[in-house]
Amino acid sequence: MVGVGAGGLASADMVLNIGPQHPATHGVLRLRITLDGERIRRAEPIVGYMHRGAEKLFEVRDYRQIMVLANRHDWLSAFSNEIGVALTVERMLGMDVPERATWTRTLLAELNRVLNHLMFLGSYPLELGAITPIFYSFREREELQAVMEEISGGRMHYMFSRVGGLRDDLPAGWLGRVAASIAAVRRRLPDLESLLVGNEILRARTRGVGVLSPELIEAYGVSGPIARASGVDVDLRRDRPYLAYAELFAPGGPGRVVVRSAGDCLARLEVLLEQVHVSLDLAQACLDRLAALPAGPVNVKLPKVLKVPEGWDYVATENPLGFNGYYLVSRGDKTPWRLKLRSASFNNVAVLGELLPGTLIADMVAILGSMFFVVGDIDK
Repeated sequence: MVGVGAGGLASADMVLNIGPQHPATHGVLRLRITLDGERIRRAEPIVGYMHRGAEKLFEVRDYRQIMVLANRHDWLSAFSNEIGVALTVERMLGMDVPERATWTRTLLAELNRVLNHLMFLGSYPLELGAITPIFYSFREREELQAVMEEISGGRMHYMFSRVGGLRDDLPAGWLGRVAASIAAVRRRLPDLESLLVGNEILRARTRGVGVLSPELIEAYGVSGPIARASGVDVDLRRDRPYLAYAELFAPGGPGRVVVRSAGDCLARLEVLLEQVHVSLDLAQACLDRLAALPAGPVNVKLPKVLKVPEGWDYVATENPLGFNGYYLVSRGDKTPWRLKLRSASFNNVAVLGELLPGTLIADMVAILGSMFFVVGDIDK
């Protein structure tokens, strides 16, 4: 399209493809943007390059095997993905999980949340040209990965949760090693914070950029830290508690919901950073409770062939990136008739079509990186 710009000079819109193999998209996401000079006129997120058909694969696996696949769509939130499947199946079975398993699950979910957020806290500045923060964030990730690997044997796909509880009991002395890791991360976290919110260049690139309104969040179903950075005070751990969150988010408990009002890239970064502190508080509270609980089982003995009663249910959890929901329809077989996954990243990326128009191409990378998504979680 050719038009006349300021000063009477002829100008033409340019269509530019960002991705699907481009460092700025941190994954195989494609953005087709229409530019008028340096300003974006239209933006269209194009997804599906990594589609693996996870939902159809769910339908030909029994409920124990589904855990392996559910673990992988958001590989930075693997343990939280497992929990969603287990909770859905357990609720349809009317199963009560041992208390020690519930508190251990909550502990691991919060450690997984910290690992997720540290990845984005390190990689986001990298996309803006700041190399140093990712080394600090990975130092803290390694501290927590060590205890996650010790208990599960995995570094990304933990496969430690099971329908009815956990795979194994806690290793001897493991709680003490987790406490030491949490203390070490707390002690060193100010080093990373000073490189992020204390960095004037990063603040200049993110303050007032990519402002997302509460109305757009509601229209597109955006959730998690991105929604809370725009003042949308929603957190399923508090609002529809599961695991041990009802006690943790009760008045006087360590749980609190981090909210900002600016809705820009900087607010989204600040929410992520403060949530790391909150999750460490929650993890410490779980440690204290586990240390006080008597020895006991961490799982429920299951039949050789596990069948879920006929019916349907929907369970959503507050994953690190937002709402993660499983809609399970059973016909009484050992495999689900339908298991629909509602992932957080899909909605977080869909809103880019509304958010990017009107912004400068130089700000696109700052906005895209602040939307906190995993491409496998979009495509499933």
